Amino acid sequence: MLITTTDEIAGKRIVKVVGLVRGNTIRARHIGRDILAALRNIAGGEIVEYTKMVAESREQSLDRMIAEAEAKGANAVVCLRFTTNSMMDGAAELLAYGTGVVVEDE
Repeated sequence: MLITTTDEIAGKRIVKVVGLVRGNTIRARHIGRDILAALRNIAGGEIVEYTKMVAESREQSLDRMIAEAEAKGANAVVCLRFTTNSMMDGAAELLAYGTGVVVEDE
C-alpha cells in the first residue's frame, strides 16, 4: 500500500478514486503512566510513556485506514492526514484519513 501526504505519487497515475478512507483509535491515559509522567515533568525531558502511547495509536490508526482502503479496492492513499480530538478528560482520539485511490505505473 502506497501512502503519501501529497495529492499525487511520482511515477504513478491515479486511475480510480475509491473515496475517503479512515482509521481511528481512542486511548485513555493509564494511572501508572500518569505517575511516571508527573515525575518526568518535575525533572524535565521527554515523557517517553506518552510518546510511546501516541506512536502506538498512530500506527493502529494507520493500520485501520489501510484495511479500509484495501477493503474498498484501493492500492494507495493520497493526502494522508492525522488529527486528534479530546474525547473526555484523560482520553483522546487519533484519526488517520486520506483518499483511497487505485494507481498504475505511468
